[in-house]
Amino acid sequence: MADIDPKAAVTAPPPARPKSISRERMVLLFAVMLTTAAGNTAMQSVMPSIGTALDIDDVWISLAYSWSALLWVVCAPIWAERSDRRGRKAMMAVGLVGFIASMALCGVALWMGLVGILGGTAALIAFAIARSLYGGFGSAAPPAVQAYVASRTPRAERTQALSLIASSFGLGTVIGPALAPLMVLPFVGLTGPFIIFALIGFATLMALRLRLPNDEPQFPARGQTYDAPYAGGGSQSSHAEDDEDEEEVEPHKLRWFEPRLRPWVTVGLIGGHAQAMVLGIIGFLVLDRLGLRATPAEGTGPVGLVLMCGAIATLLAQWGLIPRLDLGPRAATLSGITIAGAGVAYLGVADNLHAIALAYAIASLGFGLFRPGSTAGTSLAVTRAEQGQASGITASVAGASFIYAPALGVWLYGHSDWLGFGLIVALCLAVVLYGWRALQRDSTLTRERR
Repeated sequence: MADIDPKAAVTAPPPARPKSISRERMVLLFAVMLTTAAGNTAMQSVMPSIGTALDIDDVWISLAYSWSALLWVVCAPIWAERSDRRGRKAMMAVGLVGFIASMALCGVALWMGLVGILGGTAALIAFAIARSLYGGFGSAAPPAVQAYVASRTPRAERTQALSLIASSFGLGTVIGPALAPLMVLPFVGLTGPFIIFALIGFATLMALRLRLPNDEPQFPARGQTYDAPYAGGGSQSSHAEDDEDEEEVEPHKLRWFEPRLRPWVTVGLIGGHAQAMVLGIIGFLVLDRLGLRATPAEGTGPVGLVLMCGAIATLLAQWGLIPRLDLGPRAATLSGITIAGAGVAYLGVADNLHAIALAYAIASLGFGLFRPGSTAGTSLAVTRAEQGQASGITASVAGASFIYAPALGVWLYGHSDWLGFGLIVALCLAVVLYGWRALQRDSTLTRERR
């Protein structure tokens, strides 16, 4: 029997593990998501009032987002796959450029409508065209940020790491509605938030360019395997480097409903439609139940207050409940959608500002648990080398929820409150029933694979 050198056994290097992301880099990633979230929620705060001022029906205001959402669904996976080859930083920059251009042009188009240079319909069409820049190019940033984080954190810590990034959206949704009324300025009027957040986006882009190092893609060889398999001895070393703590899975193009992803994509779509309907309805509901249709400019403050309460509840879920309770993807998803359904049912009967804000906060608390849970479940269902594609699917699923759901929710709400809210509660119940049976247990998902 051959002798084993004990010295060699002692000095053998341990398997490499993902290094944690530095605080400075996490702040930059946080800022990218925060800026886009704050800008978009500031826009949501003023759009019901702008639509009323332009004398445009509520449904058409909601439909103006549909083309952008459709582009998001199509483009997010493309940008995510491209980030595997070109690097995450480059795609974050593309996303910020799309956000800046979209916000600036949307603001100009709506300002021209409000001052009478364009008619209401023409202004809304111009807004929808400008908004499509966010769907087409802004969709590059979130998948890149998610893939950057997911590919650099251990499996057991990934839910909390992705929850932290998701909470940047939550913080943005606090800041956006809080600042929106202060940004309604004398010359630009209700379009002030658009212009100011375009400038904030430019500052964030400069910080990203100057402070985040150029990153080499984590798995550069994976992009080639989508067209052709590995050959010769090179594939062995690539697998050893890329999948050092993952199960061996033959690399291939990920599809939405392949078996590993099907349960998480399904609950993400159904629950995402419920959330999108609530977001579509809430601004108009505030104007209606507080009697502010005749004075739409006065609605910016109450709408912003309600959105801010919901955002604070979302932060409580993502910064407090998930890490404190150590919730895994399945637990966060199912408990979250249950709480969201209860909040929506209460929202259906709320008739004053306090009740509306409380009901929306309960619903947002639930969705604040649900969204990181389903995102982490999608990430954990695939290997580390497939994180770019998984993040693209996650972003695409989120965008799909906003193609028609907000307009459908507003249309049903316009006919009957309970038609709109009843459908949302039914969707939440469907997620609970399907997810209880189909989603993998957290103990299986979060264990380290070898």
